[in-house]
Amino acid sequence: MKALLIRDLRLALRSGGSAATALLFFLAVVVAMPFAVGPNAELLSTIGGATLWIGALLAGLLGLERLFQIDREDGSLDQMILSPVPLPAQVFIKSFAHWLVTGLPLTLTVPIFGIFLGMNATTVSASMATLFVGTPAISFIGAVGAAVTVSLPRGGLLLSVLVLPLCIPVLIFGVGAVRAAVTEPDPFLPPFLLVTAISLFFSVLGPFAAAFALRLGLD
Repeated sequence: MKALLIRDLRLALRSGGSAATALLFFLAVVVAMPFAVGPNAELLSTIGGATLWIGALLAGLLGLERLFQIDREDGSLDQMILSPVPLPAQVFIKSFAHWLVTGLPLTLTVPIFGIFLGMNATTVSASMATLFVGTPAISFIGAVGAAVTVSLPRGGLLLSVLVLPLCIPVLIFGVGAVRAAVTEPDPFLPPFLLVTAISLFFSVLGPFAAAFALRLGLD
């Protein structure tokens, strides 16, 4: 399992530069927002949390298409299925590796990107907290979509169509938690716990669903 994690991290950092691509895409979304809404600092600060979440969601989709495709092309996928290590456990490790090179770097760079949006310390802290617990759900949901489309030559568009609707609840509660953190009457904890629960739910269900789709696709 450790070897699989190290291998996937090396592949993600070496082929295609998933981490750098996700960060550049995230930066592009954040930088474009002030040009779209104008130099209104108060408005930018208000929509800052939503902007970060939308950018993280779209950036998290990058690289998902290659999550299992590389293994299928070099024959590693057959070895994974025949391995004594349960396939859902291997899918979990691959999804976790995807989060390490996409979701985690995006979360850690929120204080830097928050400067472009004029966000205060409270909003930045709430955005970091919600992205930290919410972005794993994107990777685990994305693993299911990547497994379903692994046998398709150009499944990138279909992958986005499959994954985006399932990620909408994470986006809604994540943005809601950030908004609640800067609005005194609204409690931050309920939507934050809901985002955490969604990530935990898909961290369990996602690997099993992806493993089933991989077995079905190779039959």
